[in-house]
Amino acid sequence: ASICFGTALTLPKYFCRYCENPLALGEDLISKKFVGASGPAFMFSHAMNVVVGPKIGRKLLTGSYVVADVMCSKCGEKLGWKYVETFNLKQRYKEGMFVIEKLKLTKKY
Repeated sequence: ASICFGTALTLPKYFCRYCENPLALGEDLISKKFVGASGPAFMFSHAMNVVVGPKIGRKLLTGSYVVADVMCSKCGEKLGWKYVETFNLKQRYKEGMFVIEKLKLTKKY
């Protein structure tokens, strides 16, 4: 028998509602206070198994941004967007973050 010390395997907690593709870890959740096209959305520091579309300028609730749509790599469902660039210094923390709509997610423990 082998003994393993100090290896904590972090399993994905958030999945695509349509195909159950793993999308994010619980520890990557930054905020649940975002709004997407379909309503409530979550901000994540990282997302996995997603396809990031081309960069586009978009006017959002908190200003103008360069964003890229984010789709599930398995089923192609549009999940939300990734912040690429902002022109407002107070919003700079969002750059590189992913916003995924709550309606597109399912959660497992």
